[in-house]
Order: sequence, then structure tokens, then C-alpha cells
Amino acid sequence: MIISWNTTNQCNMYCKHCYRDAGAKAEEELNTEEGKALLEEIAKAGFKIMIFSGGEPFMRKDIFELVAHAKQLGLRPVFGTNGSFITADVAKKLKEVGTMGVGISLDSVDAKKHDKLRCYEGAWKEAVEAMKNCKAVGLPFQVHTTVMDWNQGELEDLTDLAVELGAVAHHIFFLVPTGRAVTIEEESLRAEEYESVLTRIMKKQQEVSIELKPTCAPQFMRIAKEMGMDLRFQRGCLAGTSYCIIGPKGRVQPCAYLDMEIGNVRETPFSEIWKNSEVFNKLRTLDYTGGCGSCRYKKSCGGCRARAAFYHEGDYMAEEPWCLYHGRKGVETYGYAR
Repeated sequence: MIISWNTTNQCNMYCKHCYRDAGAKAEEELNTEEGKALLEEIAKAGFKIMIFSGGEPFMRKDIFELVAHAKQLGLRPVFGTNGSFITADVAKKLKEVGTMGVGISLDSVDAKKHDKLRCYEGAWKEAVEAMKNCKAVGLPFQVHTTVMDWNQGELEDLTDLAVELGAVAHHIFFLVPTGRAVTIEEESLRAEEYESVLTRIMKKQQEVSIELKPTCAPQFMRIAKEMGMDLRFQRGCLAGTSYCIIGPKGRVQPCAYLDMEIGNVRETPFSEIWKNSEVFNKLRTLDYTGGCGSCRYKKSCGGCRARAAFYHEGDYMAEEPWCLYHGRKGVETYGYAR
């Protein structure tokens, strides 16, 4: 089980695809003691992998203290970051307090394109430097890429760069229109592109030793099976079943891209929210409608619940709109395929 905590809304970048609309620090973000109590509740609920993200998590002054506490609780602390704060000294400190891995964003092999997406000059250079600093101290890192129409042709080259830099994995996130990403929705992939890119990723996986993992594109589980591949993953979409996210002020939602509050840890202990939430329990039924409901792969795939909600007026149990598999059975008539 894996969980993400947006430790702060504060960020030094202004990425066009940010699901949090991060930038300024939010008022009344969870303080250090509240954060430690939250970590204790997370461990109590049975989670194992603890993702510290943001905003930019390294803009919290107590981040190392929080990581050390998570480690003491038996959690596996990892990070999602833009990398700009990971100097050689920070990488060393992360290793010392028990960090198990760092995910660093890199969206293009072209530094100018990456910097443009993140509205920050030097973002690409700083991300690559952060990776080198992690490698120097033996801290495992992985490359995170958000794929859109304009960079989909670079994915194999980005994987090769990840291998060259010493990454243990390349995780590829498919754009979901939420937060600021709503303004660039037209840059997201549609059915045919979606299927083609996932197939390319799985083919590339057969050529490299590092792990390639599509995220918010659960159909990769079907494609891998059709290609005879045996992956370590058990399911595509984890929202509400073995994953959720907590915002800077304690707001709980099923995933980063499914923007709905189902509780707040300041009002109800997280372990109780995880166990008793009506939304979580509904997601666990897998009682989807449309193509996802009748799909033979619904247990291993599940469709993207966030994308389903966005394109079906908030119905998170509806069918995934950009799936070519059930598209062959008529979804084109709804105008989804491009």
C-alpha cells in the first residue's frame, strides 16, 4: 500500500500541468506535530510506502524530521520532487535520515522544453544535477515524466537518459486534467495515441533493465499481458483501493487527480477515514459502469478513475474515456476517440 502527502502547497516553480495549482504556501498547513501524528495514523492503517510530495516538499523546514519519524514508524519514505533543492549535502542528509528513494521530474531531453513547461529557467539542469547527487551518495532515484502530445516521441530517449544517469526506474505519468492541467487538456493523449504510447513503453521495458511504469494509464496491465510480459504490479488504478493522497491542510482524496474531499485528518483520524469512507468503499467494489464495468480486465486495470470523473461530470465509477480496448466495442460513437 502506498500513500502520498502533499506536505506543502509552496513551490519554487509554476508548472503548467500541476494538479495542486502549487505556488504560494497555503494557510494553516499541517504543522510538524500534526504531520507526525498523521504519519502514525498512516502506519496504523497499514500503509508501507510514504511519498513526501508538494508543492515542493523541500520547502518545508522540518522535512528531514518528518522523514526520520516515518522511518522510525516502519514506513518507507520516498520523495516526489522537481529536484532543484537536492544539493550534494541534501542528498547526503536524505540518505542519513532514512530516505529510500527519490522521484525527480524530467519531461524532455530538451532542457528548453522542460524549463518552459515548468516556467523556471534552469529546471532541467538542476533536476539532472540532483540525480547525480543522489547517485553519488547511493540514494536510489527514478525519473518522473508527464507525457503529453508534444513530448510523446521523446519517451524512449528519456528512458535511455534515465539509464545513463543511473536511475532505478522511469515512471511515466499520463496527463489528467485537474488543477492547472485543465488549461492544457487538449495536450493530453486520446485513445489511439494512448494505446500506441503504452505499447511503446512496454516494448521499451523489454529492452532495458530499469523499471518502466505508466501512471494514470492502467491499461498498461492489459497490454503487458497481451504481450506475454510478467510485471510485478498487481493492478493499474490504485485510487481508494491501495492508494490515496492527503493535502497540505489534511484534506483526503482518492488520488492526486480525483479532486474530491472525502475527509480531513484534522477532524477524523486518517485510519478511520481509510477504513470507513463511503467513497473508498465504493471504489473497492469495482462496480464500474460502461465499458469498464463489463471489461474482462477490470480487476487488473480498473480504468483511470480520475479521468472517468472528469469526462463524466464527477462520476468516478464511469468508464475510462481514452481506452481503445472498450473503444473497439463502440466508445467511438461517443466522440472520445481522436
